[in-house]
Amino acid sequence: MPNLTDCRDDFPILQRVLSNGQKLAFLDNAASTQRPSSVIQAISECYESYYSNVHRGIHTLSEESTERYERSRKSVATFINAKTDHEIIYTAGATAAVNTVAGSWGRQTIKQGDTILLTIAEHHANIVPWQQLSAETGCKLQFIPLDSDYRITTEAVSTALQKYQPKLFAFTAASNVLGTVSPVTDWTALAHQQGSTVLVDAAQAAPHQAMDVQAWDADFVVFSGHKVCGPTGIGVLYGRETLLESMPPFLGGGGMINRVTTEGFTAAELPEKFEAGTPPIAEAIGLEAAVKYIRSIGLEEIEQHEQTLARHAEAGLRQIEGVRVVSPENGEKSGIVSFDLSHAHAHDVAHSLSGRGIAVRAGHHCTMPLHHALEITATTRASFYFYNTREEADRLVEAIADIQEKFKPTGRRRRRRRAEGDRP
Repeated sequence: MPNLTDCRDDFPILQRVLSNGQKLAFLDNAASTQRPSSVIQAISECYESYYSNVHRGIHTLSEESTERYERSRKSVATFINAKTDHEIIYTAGATAAVNTVAGSWGRQTIKQGDTILLTIAEHHANIVPWQQLSAETGCKLQFIPLDSDYRITTEAVSTALQKYQPKLFAFTAASNVLGTVSPVTDWTALAHQQGSTVLVDAAQAAPHQAMDVQAWDADFVVFSGHKVCGPTGIGVLYGRETLLESMPPFLGGGGMINRVTTEGFTAAELPEKFEAGTPPIAEAIGLEAAVKYIRSIGLEEIEQHEQTLARHAEAGLRQIEGVRVVSPENGEKSGIVSFDLSHAHAHDVAHSLSGRGIAVRAGHHCTMPLHHALEITATTRASFYFYNTREEADRLVEAIADIQEKFKPTGRRRRRRRAEGDRP
């Protein structure tokens, strides 16, 4: 396991001691990561030294801001190995990126009777926009289920693609609950064999593994800035250039036009065509600093470190009676460990952990269909990143053992549950 302890010094928030005297253990990275000083400083420098609106100004500050904004786009293109920076569209987030595809490509392409194929493990951001499109167009949504080992197999994907012949196959590169990692290149190839367009939700993959959109051969890829140590309020939509050129603008206004008359408008060239209004300028500059920082550490090192921590924590949790880990026991997984306690609701677990300085996430994690399929209302999720430590993983396991024992029903409470018809 690479020694990344020194990286913690780059994150001011990780030095915090909470009001209860507990040292912070931040294990909520799947929801949002923390920011290193270099990202914070890049944003501050923008606002303090050269901030102005971009693209149309002739004065010095506008020219400097424009140069830094477009330099950021080139850095992101390199980060994911896009063929050209024109294939990088800045949006308000990964959710906005999916909605852009649904609202532009989807409305142009999807017709009544067409099928969109998803997996049951999708985040709501990769479900609801397609449900909205379905309500508008009359297309159908189909979901690939889990197998008994919490996985979606390539065989199941191939079968579903052949059965439904979808116009679009949209899937997550890494589950934000199960921690499972999808074989993106294989699934994309299978989809293209059936004539399907492919969208990959890489929000949980981009922070942890090297991305190569050309090797993936996906048509669209989306991810969030705030999950890769960058700012909130910015996301990335990668699109194959020929597809983006054929799509109508999603939002109208300033910035996305070439010419406007009283009779109509002509759209700007890529990428401005999909960036109406004032773009996220400081956020893009912060995102450039974030991807630079991550690349300096190394995606392979990050992935190895967090997988080691997650496996260590998972092994400890599986030893606690009454704890169900919602994840395959073997195989490639990310640094996410979701679990359910027989004696305590996930919200009670998260609240108890917070009292020990451990920050986790509790609930359905924007995956209600997945939790319904798992027959669980909510889970507790610990998600590791490169700045987490083995000691923090041990603190988690020790705390869960104590919480499970603390909430263990007494004889009287068991009798009351039976009388009320609850499961004993």
